[in-house]
Amino acid sequence: MKYISTDKAPSAVGPYSQAIKLNNGYLYISGQLGLIPETMKLPTDIITQTLQALKNIDEILKVENYLKDNVIKTTILLTNIDDFPEVNKIYETFFVNHKPARSTFAVKALPKNALIEIEVIAFK
Repeated sequence: MKYISTDKAPSAVGPYSQAIKLNNGYLYISGQLGLIPETMKLPTDIITQTLQALKNIDEILKVENYLKDNVIKTTILLTNIDDFPEVNKIYETFFVNHKPARSTFAVKALPKNALIEIEVIAFK
């Protein structure tokens, strides 16, 4: 097991790792908010938060030379399910070549009052 970390994604806001890679090729990325790594600030709108969360995921994938196409499962948490159509449009542009399995849930609240959190499982 290997702990994965990059300063190109936000540092953990609690006692957890950005990601963990297992020897069998699985990479588990902790839920990513739309935090901007350099400032640890959260944009105020769902579009910018979604784009940033996906960018953070991409940066963590790159640490171990994983591609977006290596993502096999995502989980999306939204504080407002009405944001689902906008998030879906952005998500579709991120995963162009393949469509991983996905679950989406509406939740009451997220850390830092974020509007979205996305976690990922990848394999290669």
